[in-house]
Amino acid sequence: MSCLERLLDKICYTPASDCLWFVGDLISRGPDSEAVLRFIKSLKDQATVVLGNHDLHFLALSAGLHQNKTANRLDRLLQAPDLDELTDFVRHLPLAHFDSDLNAAMFHAGLYPGWSLHQGLSLAREVENILRSDQWLDFLAHMYGNTPARWSDQLTGWGRLRFITNALTRMRYCTPDLSLELQFKGLPAAAPAPLKPWFDLNRQSLGNTRLIFGHWSDLGIYNQRTLYGLDGGCVWGRQLAAMHLQSENGNIVTVSCDR
Repeated sequence: MSCLERLLDKICYTPASDCLWFVGDLISRGPDSEAVLRFIKSLKDQATVVLGNHDLHFLALSAGLHQNKTANRLDRLLQAPDLDELTDFVRHLPLAHFDSDLNAAMFHAGLYPGWSLHQGLSLAREVENILRSDQWLDFLAHMYGNTPARWSDQLTGWGRLRFITNALTRMRYCTPDLSLELQFKGLPAAAPAPLKPWFDLNRQSLGNTRLIFGHWSDLGIYNQRTLYGLDGGCVWGRQLAAMHLQSENGNIVTVSCDR
């Protein structure tokens, strides 16, 4: 039984009545990415997913824009008979989600501290729209890179889309002037000055909206007021986590994972 199956069993998941949110990186974080994708695809409207950086990298690999590496553990997926169908499914997934009834938003990496929630959701749609268009291959070809590092409303073209993508799927730390720093991955206590976790720089942008994010396995399970980090480092043999969205206290349930 996989970690995901054990977690769903532990939370007494009922397919007919429950909706699952997935915080991204469905792909390349375990030994059976194709089974995960097929399962989530089969859930249809009962699943809400946001794209992570590894999911976007998969799209580039499936398009032949990058060479697959053994560490990706994607040989079977990239040779799957339904690869085109799975690729199409992934590139039509959103990069952000907000549910006003649950007062909860979900981004893979988080909400850039220079944006309001409304702006973050709107900018996510810019990337979603191009991924779903006939320009999606051009976007993937220009997606990689760490510049521009700081947001400006005047950004245009591939640089604008690259920044939005980096902020939504790769961000952990920013400098005080809100420039992204995309290299350091460790814990905040070990971060070199003047780096700060993105969520310590502009909490007012969130208000009382709960924000669920993943991506940061070194940070682990994070639960601070309205912020919920759910990357428990399952890929490294630690935990896979689920949060009960209808619980005011953000009840988080975990299972142990084998590396």
